[in-house]
Formats: sequence, C-alpha cells, structure tokens
Amino acid sequence: MNRPLIGCIADDFTGATDLANNLVRAGMRCVQTIGVPAGPLDASADAVVVALKTRTVPAAEAVAQSLAALRWLQAQGVQQIYFKVCSTFDSTPAGNIGPVTEALMDALDAPFTIATPAFPDNQRTVFKGHLFVGDQLLSDSGMRHHPLTPMTDANLVRVMQAQCRRRVGLIDHRTVAAGEAAIRARRAALQAEGVGIAIVDAVSNDDLLRLAPAIQDLPVLCAGSGVAIGLPGNFGLAPSAQTARLPAPRGAQAIVSGSCSVATNGQVAEFIARGGAALAIDPLQVGAGVPVAEAALDWARPRLAQGPVLVYSTAAPEAVRAIQARLGVETAGALVESCIARIARGLVDSGVRQLVVAGGETSGACVQALGITQLAIGGQVDPGVPWCHAQPACAPEGLHLALKSGNFGTPDFFTKAFSTLAEAEAA
Repeated sequence: MNRPLIGCIADDFTGATDLANNLVRAGMRCVQTIGVPAGPLDASADAVVVALKTRTVPAAEAVAQSLAALRWLQAQGVQQIYFKVCSTFDSTPAGNIGPVTEALMDALDAPFTIATPAFPDNQRTVFKGHLFVGDQLLSDSGMRHHPLTPMTDANLVRVMQAQCRRRVGLIDHRTVAAGEAAIRARRAALQAEGVGIAIVDAVSNDDLLRLAPAIQDLPVLCAGSGVAIGLPGNFGLAPSAQTARLPAPRGAQAIVSGSCSVATNGQVAEFIARGGAALAIDPLQVGAGVPVAEAALDWARPRLAQGPVLVYSTAAPEAVRAIQARLGVETAGALVESCIARIARGLVDSGVRQLVVAGGETSGACVQALGITQLAIGGQVDPGVPWCHAQPACAPEGLHLALKSGNFGTPDFFTKAFSTLAEAEAA
C-alpha cells in the first residue's frame, strides 16, 4: 500500500467529508477515519482525513485531540498536514481555530502558514480579509445566530488574531491574482515583519488554483475545503472518475436532521412541500425524558417501504433560543444529538442502507452511534457533500451515508441525494 501524500485533521465530521469530497474530485483516492485509528491505515489512499469532533469542545481538548491525530498521520508518512475548519470559520474568541493551528505549527516547527475558509463553489469568499456568505458579510448572515459559535465579525484577520499568539496578516486579492511568485513574495515579506499566519483572499476557484503551488512547501495549512481543489495537482494527480466509485446502493432510505441552519430549514420545508413523510421531534420532550426516539422509530418503520422518511429537530432561530433558555445551550444540543443518533441507529437496524444526516454535530453523534470507524469517499451530491460508504457491524453488507453540513446544499438536497446515488450506479 502506498503512503498517503496529504494528512488532514478535520474539526467535525461533515467538514471531513466536505474536504474529502474536494480531494476526490481533484483526483485523490481518499479515506476518512472516524477519530484517530488505533493502528496503521489499512487501505491504499492518496489522502487520509481524520474526522474529529473538536469544533466546540474546550480549546485544550481540541488541541490534545488534534495533536494525537497529527502523530498518527506522521506515522503514516504523510508529506503535508491540512487542518480543515468550517467555511464559515466557526469559532469563538477562545478558539478553537487559532489554538489548534498554532499547536500544529509548534509541533511541526513551522514558522508560517496560511488560513482561508474560502470555498467559492458554496458561495464562501474572502475579500480584503472579510468573509462573505453569498453576497452578505459573515456577520450579516444566518451565522450570527449560530447557537454555539455565533459569528458577529466578518474580519478574519481580527477573528484569528483574537485567538493567536502569533501575529496575523493578510495576503490580499491583488497578490493572489498575480500568481505564485507574487504570493511567495508576499509570504516572505510578512514573515520578515514577524507575521506567522496569513489570511488569504480568494473570490474564485481560479484564486485557489493560483494559491495551491505557492503553498506546496508549507508543512501545515489551515483552511476550509476549498483549498483542496488545487492540492492534488501539486503531486501530479488529475481528476478521475475511478477515485469516486462506491459499491451499488441498496436498502431503505432515510434522513435525520439536527441542524438549525437557514439552509437546512429550507431543505426540510422543501421535502415536506414535496409530500415527503416527515416527523418533527420536540427537544423539550427529549429533555423531559419522554421516549421520543422510540416513538419516532415506531412512526418511521412502517413508512420505509414507501420511500425516504425524514426525522428532524430543525427549527427557526427563535425556537432554538427558547429551547436553550429552558434547557441550557450545551444540554439542549447534547440531548438532541443523542436522540437523533439513537434514531439513526434504529433506522439502520430496521433496514435503512442509504442515510442522509444533516448537521455537523448531529453527524458526529450518528457516526459514533453506528460504530463507523472508516469511510470510503464517493461522488458529490452538492458542493461539499459526497456520498460515502462504510461497513459497520450493524450493516456489514454496507451502508451509504451523506453527512451534510447544516449550511450546505440546495433546497431540494434531500430528494436529490438519493437520485444522485442511483444515477451514479446507473452510469
């Protein structure tokens, strides 16, 4: 088996598949592990992504888990480390993006790195150091209402500097547009000024492709998944349909959603408007000890033969705030994640073999409940969301999974996901 070229550390599970998706599309065979494996990688891959659940844990814990992932990746012989963060740079002044980035730099003795969440295919762009979500500044987007990491400042230099010991600077759009030599010159100038981390502007895929060769020599990168589109070319790899091939799909179809993002709210509404079978669960009932998961499974099982079913806790921001006020932010989130994870496991035990999960934290809880330790990465449903395949003990013949970040996907994502999987098999 070949040694992987790029070793990636993702701070949540949907972010990991988002990154793996872009690497696969650009020509790399990619394996995603759930947590840090206990032994060597047991598959051939050009890239390996270690999926952690560290986005909102205490910073010290995120650092410790990320360094453990780094040590394992180094043992696999990787040539470059990629710390994958959310395309909306989800974090607080206490971290975790800054502390983890600096810990990785310290461990690798790296004097300089870049950071950019730009992902133009999903309308995440960085201009003059400011992050835009579509046409809105990050601070004007739905992310300002995020229940755990409300993003109220779009200036990424300022956001990153609040979390870092090192000085943070900027490689602006004019420099990026000028290409590799200009980017490298700007890197050198920033380092001479004592800057250790540079936010990088990118408003198009062309910007990311120009950036890639200019960062080939950096030991560690901090980025969303967008930067990945240019990295396989640094190793002489090109896109190939074979890198995304998965086993044929089978079994019943289901969706579970714990995300409360604007995008997921729209996807839930679209699925219901199309006549899809859907059941909302009430977090307050979960908190009161009502057997919500069992009731949801009783509702779902007789409907599985008729098509996809959806079980969701998705709600508007004001409803989320009301629930948090009653239960507490962390308690509300943990209770809902645990409940949906039990539902996901029950659905798989009932014959579901094609499962869509919406929400980063929800995906992490579901993957753990299903006992999944490794995923093969397949074709894309929407930018940032591929189908994956696993063979956990609860579904040894195989389980297809699409782990969707809350903010990603078109309004018809839930319906499109299953048709995309069927079309890939037909092709």
